[in-house]
Amino acid sequence: MEKKFQSISKTFRYVAGVAFSLLFFPVAGQEGQPLRLAVAGLSHGHLAEVTRRVERGDFVVTGAYEQDAHIRENNGLRRKIDASLFYGDLEEMLDKTKPEAVVAYGSTYDHLRVVEACAPRGIHVMVEKPLAVNGEHAAKIEALAARYGIQVLTNYETSWYDTNRAVWQAVREGEIGTVTRINVYDGHQGPFEIGCGKEFTDWLTDPELNGGGAVIDFGCYGANLVTWLLNGEQPASVYGVLNHQKPDKYPRVDDDATVVVKYPSSVTVQIMASWNWPMNRKDMHVYGSSGYIYQDTPTQMRVYRDGKETAVTPPGLEAPRDDSFRYLKAVVRNEIRVAPFDPASLENNVTVVRILEAAIRSAQTGREVRF
Repeated sequence: MEKKFQSISKTFRYVAGVAFSLLFFPVAGQEGQPLRLAVAGLSHGHLAEVTRRVERGDFVVTGAYEQDAHIRENNGLRRKIDASLFYGDLEEMLDKTKPEAVVAYGSTYDHLRVVEACAPRGIHVMVEKPLAVNGEHAAKIEALAARYGIQVLTNYETSWYDTNRAVWQAVREGEIGTVTRINVYDGHQGPFEIGCGKEFTDWLTDPELNGGGAVIDFGCYGANLVTWLLNGEQPASVYGVLNHQKPDKYPRVDDDATVVVKYPSSVTVQIMASWNWPMNRKDMHVYGSSGYIYQDTPTQMRVYRDGKETAVTPPGLEAPRDDSFRYLKAVVRNEIRVAPFDPASLENNVTVVRILEAAIRSAQTGREVRF
């Protein structure tokens, strides 16, 4: 079984490499040059994604925007780029620094504003998950991207897991038969419990600025992966249960969510997102008519076929599909195309927002929501 998966993975890597070479169209005058990248918002706890890569050489930070003066003066990026590159006005930063792409590290609510500023200027955008706080914002982002011809990508940690790509390939190859059920588990002990900064939790626990609590923060991972694995199939219905297990800590938003999504193909999905897990987790169980796959960690998985479970370590992902910033650069420079319903794709993430919005509405009414 492990040899079979290694063969599949090698085939996938070969096909991806061929696709990469066939779709290589460097932007004039920029081949081999670092991507000109700006940062919009500095309050997100994932800002470290930028700071730990900034000296790698594949991108250069041309400017950073943050409305809050205190955060603008106190953030991890201050030690990495010149103080003159920080701005309190988004449009001024864009016009003066002229980036090719912008990464958004503010509240989820601000994602629309960032795209509204970048799209007319022809600047591509990558936001941290999820795409938007609600379906209205997502639809506006989608319309702006189409009108101005820009890419709007959404970054998930799970997009760069070796195991998730191997699961996707195995499902495509029918290695466990027809998929019947997918259970996705995501979350941790809670943002306060794990020590997230105040600048982050101030909006992460705000129902307007984040769109919800755990259902948004971690429910998006499951909705994103399932939309990818099911090749963009739209749900038939969504049922959501949102709990307040720690109302003293999270009085305004849910801290535990279970979302049941039914599909026309008879696949049933359970998304279990929580700020109450006793440990950090981002794992997934995919069941088929002839076996199952347990994606346990970014690098380890188990496959059950023919009455036997086998541990599998898939090969590592190859650049530029192994890292959000390398991927962004390759997309912006037209070196690769965003595949239909890829985890980063706009079409996938509009669906993600619609699923989460339906789950919230279901929890409010106690009824299943038809999609």
